[in-house]
Amino acid sequence: MHNLKELKIWHKAIELTTEVYRLTAEFPKEEKYGLTSQVRRAAVSIPSNIAEGAGRNSDKEFVHFLGISNGSSYELQTQLIISKNLDLIINTENILDQINQIQKMNYSLQQKLNQN
Repeated sequence: MHNLKELKIWHKAIELTTEVYRLTAEFPKEEKYGLTSQVRRAAVSIPSNIAEGAGRNSDKEFVHFLGISNGSSYELQTQLIISKNLDLIINTENILDQINQIQKMNYSLQQKLNQN
């Protein structure tokens, strides 16, 4: 098991998810059960899977959940680009940069765990 509170990637993913919730609060009401729900679900999945993996008994299991988390980050990235194309978001540069950082951290952590 890994100490979740010591994982920088988990903290960054929590910050990202919080920002996504603030951002999507401005989405139109008709998107509540559509894009808003999908974006939020993908965002929450990132730190949640990191947490679940960290609580598992082996590095191999942790890597598996990091892979799921990474997939969710790409899903979120895609949904935010679509949101921008639909003019639901004006500027996505900062949030897409945050996602990119998390993806890089995720890859690095997977590589490190695979060496153990």
